[in-house]
Amino acid sequence: ESYTQCPLTTDRATLINLMKEVQTDLIEDGTAIGNGLATAVARMMDSDSPSRVVILLTDGVNNRGEIAPETAAEIAKTYNVRVYTIGVGASGEAPYPVMTPWGVELRNIPVEIDEDLLKTIASRTGGKYFRATDNTKLSEIYSEIGKMEKVRITVDNFPVYKELYGGYALAALICLLFLLILRLFVRRLP
Repeated sequence: ESYTQCPLTTDRATLINLMKEVQTDLIEDGTAIGNGLATAVARMMDSDSPSRVVILLTDGVNNRGEIAPETAAEIAKTYNVRVYTIGVGASGEAPYPVMTPWGVELRNIPVEIDEDLLKTIASRTGGKYFRATDNTKLSEIYSEIGKMEKVRITVDNFPVYKELYGGYALAALICLLFLLILRLFVRRLP
C-alpha cells in the first residue's frame, strides 16, 4: 500500500512540515516498491515537464503490494519517467520495533536490499542506481542527481495581502457607540 504524503510542490517549508507529520502506522508494515513507484508515476502523468524524475529510496526488499516493481518500472518507462533508485543502509542487522505482550521491543532484524531489482528499475527507465550507507553518502547522491536533472520551471507566486480594514472598522464602531451614548444623555433642543 502507498499514499502521497505531500503533492508536488516548490514550497520547501510545506514539505518539511508534512514530513514531520509522517505517521508510519497508517498503512501495513512492509516494503511495497511497486505500489510506491506506481503512485509516484500516477502523480506525474499529467505533467507537461520535459523531465520527469522519481527518486526511489528504499531500505528493504519488496515484500508487499499488489503491483510488481517490474510492472511499475514499465509504467514509468511508458510515461517517460526516469527513476533513480537508492538503496539505503548498511548490510547486516538493524534494530526494528516489534510489538510483544510487554509492549514495543527493539529487535535486530536482518537488513536486505534487493540491489538487482533496484538496478533493473533504474536501467529500464533511464535512471541510475546508487547505494547510500550513511547520511553523507546520501547527500552526495542527491547532489549528483540534482546536477544531472536541471529543468527550468515557472512558479506562480501569489501576493499576500495584509488586511487593513480592522483599524478603520474599530474606529467606526467607537464613533457609532459614542453617538449612541451622546443621544441618550444629551437633550435635543427644539
